[in-house]
Amino acid sequence: MDTSGAAADSATRTRAVLELNGLDCVRGGRTLFTGLTRGIRAGELLRVQGANGAGKTSLLRMLCGLLAPARGQVLWRGQAIGTLHEEFSRELVYLGHAAALKEELSPLENLQAACVLAGRAASRADARRALADAGLRGHENTQARRLSQGQRRRAALARLALAPAAALWVLDEPFNALDTTATAWLEGLVRAQLLRGGVVVLTSHQGVALDDAPQQQVLAL
Repeated sequence: MDTSGAAADSATRTRAVLELNGLDCVRGGRTLFTGLTRGIRAGELLRVQGANGAGKTSLLRMLCGLLAPARGQVLWRGQAIGTLHEEFSRELVYLGHAAALKEELSPLENLQAACVLAGRAASRADARRALADAGLRGHENTQARRLSQGQRRRAALARLALAPAAALWVLDEPFNALDTTATAWLEGLVRAQLLRGGVVVLTSHQGVALDDAPQQQVLAL
């Protein structure tokens, strides 16, 4: 699919902090998208939509530097992300489709370990507060293998509450398995990230109450 027609104009790209410049994605010998060009500004939400297999997850992995495009490049603040290394990693939070928790660890242990690996260590008190806000009060020390799917998802998402300094959030289906209360909590985190000038890129199969976000784009693959 050629998505170059959805490119932002040159003035918008000049102001963008995250730029997708002519990205091609080829997986398993099949071309998923070509010529993808888009500029995302500070404080802007990018919602990526498309059918299963359209390349949504592949695109998100490209934005994080985990997958190289067949052609094109991703820029962060005007520089190719491949040249930024730890500098880019410190500004990024990527949460994939799976909760990616260590089964033998508790939500508290998983959360603190994830923060340390990201270079943003969190105190035990702050981690417990984030988990409580995520609806896991009383489950902070339960082994991850004993949690429900929704609880596992909230345990992973609690990291966002401890990452206000990360300017770029890339979230793959973050609303999956969340009940109404947890959905509202996550929507609040996303809104706060946008208000402080951060960028959020997310995919979602379900409708979320973010249509009134002041700055947002929809990218259909």
